[in-house]
Amino acid sequence: MTVEAVYGWPPQALAPTAPDAVQTSPLAVGGTAIEDLADSSLQRFTLLAPPGTLERRYVLAHALRALAAGGELIALAPKTRGGLRLSAELAAFGCAVGGAAKAHHRICRALRPAAPVGLEAAIAEGGPQWALRLGLWSQPGLFSWDRIDPGSALLIAQNWSPAGDGADLGCGVGLLARQILNSEAVTSLRLIDLDVRAIAAAQRNITDPRASFRQHDLRQPPFTGLDFAIMNPPFHDGGAEDRGLGARFIGAAAAMLKTGGALRLVANIALPYEAVLAANFAKVRLIARAGGYKVLEAVR
Repeated sequence: MTVEAVYGWPPQALAPTAPDAVQTSPLAVGGTAIEDLADSSLQRFTLLAPPGTLERRYVLAHALRALAAGGELIALAPKTRGGLRLSAELAAFGCAVGGAAKAHHRICRALRPAAPVGLEAAIAEGGPQWALRLGLWSQPGLFSWDRIDPGSALLIAQNWSPAGDGADLGCGVGLLARQILNSEAVTSLRLIDLDVRAIAAAQRNITDPRASFRQHDLRQPPFTGLDFAIMNPPFHDGGAEDRGLGARFIGAAAAMLKTGGALRLVANIALPYEAVLAANFAKVRLIARAGGYKVLEAVR
């Protein structure tokens, strides 16, 4: 019987969790979705709260839903990334909250009340939904979840029409994939993302039979022999800037492409990806530069 769950990877020094606690983060490959936890089934839930308000309230509401009455909730976050709001948000759900500050985090403890309030509304606001400005299914917590980010817009504007078997690396909700699948010469497109919420949204947004979907950590290449790849690589990991993350994506893309295969990517002009591209590819060229972003093409 499951008695304890965890969301994310809270620092053990601040909020220790049992080794057998069920991991419910959408970034955990093979984990258990927080939405799939049965009502009132847990005795303890520890979560590293996300920074976004809608996403954070969604996770807190699901944690309270899954806890039995009297079950313990421990929620923590850096003070500058939502931690200072945790106590008030839990109180709004009807919890009596105790708190402490340690190592630049706010740590809140509460027992699940017999009748928490506002859970359904928070779950609806933070759950999968049609993002009107984006024109696609999405969810708070995903990158640029309710609008087209300028980097992707610049990449899409290049109207690339590749051919053969390809991949959208870090596919998000499928924004780039929709443009790529306009090319009839594409025989297959693999949409890959670490966030299972992105995969679920992409599956709703793309019904083209040439598309397939996979949750995977792209710091390790999942396959080889591709003709092309496209990506808007991340440069944040767990909320902290990590410029090396994009470089690792580039290395993985190179490993997945066959000789002569092409990669197109967009990046902030301040990110020095040209050197890592030159180290992994035979040819590199600038396709476009505008609005603080650049589109690069590299050929193996």
